[in-house]
Amino acid sequence: MALLKDLLAQRAALDQQISETKDRERADAINKVKSLMSEYGLTIADLNSRPAKAAKSTTKVAAKYRNKATGETWSGRGLQPKWLKAAISGGAKLDDFHV
Repeated sequence: MALLKDLLAQRAALDQQISETKDRERADAINKVKSLMSEYGLTIADLNSRPAKAAKSTTKVAAKYRNKATGETWSGRGLQPKWLKAAISGGAKLDDFHV
């Protein structure tokens, strides 16, 4: 069975190896990036710029149903609004609210 001081020494050696490997790999990555930037003529500004996103074209759908008392509207798409459900359950017809 290993002694605590032996294990701590091993850990210190591993920490040193990890640090050296991390520094070496980081330097290699930086050199690779610099090489690619040089090859393609890129600058730091090129790295920070993002291509423009295509604008989503959304159109508002015209209202098909209107609550005359409150002015609330519904396009007829999606779930029925609460005001319309309540009116229909109260005896009104959907056609009563048609615009």
